[in-house]
Amino acid sequence: MTSADPTRVIIIGRSWLGTPYHDQASLRGVGCDCLGLARGVWREVVGPEPFPIPPYSRDWGETGPREVLAEGARRMMIEVEPAAAGPGGLVLFRMKPRAIAKHVGILTGPGTFLHAYERLGVIEEPLTQPWRRRIAFAFLFPQT
Repeated sequence: MTSADPTRVIIIGRSWLGTPYHDQASLRGVGCDCLGLARGVWREVVGPEPFPIPPYSRDWGETGPREVLAEGARRMMIEVEPAAAGPGGLVLFRMKPRAIAKHVGILTGPGTFLHAYERLGVIEEPLTQPWRRRIAFAFLFPQT
């Protein structure tokens, strides 16, 4: 599987900037959560979503035996080591120790990323050390 052009991924991701936060939504300019941002970028970069996304909890402290988000990404994306992920890569964050990865972002540069955050919507911000240390998984969008 070949990866998509990272510049295209970033341009499309940035077109979502300012989209309001709305839990479990994925409509540019209308509302999305972090996964909805990734889903919207997927639709523009790759095509239709390959399977429906079941409802999910907003609990960043959720624990469990399965990394559901990572398992889903493995089914349709190219997994890479987090340290090898560059601009255009999708990263999954573990927001609390021992919790499952529940937050998603798209790298836009060596020190920046896009994500949808409650009350702020889709923003681009520095990938500070507190964010970096929470990265649990990384993936590349596939080329169509």
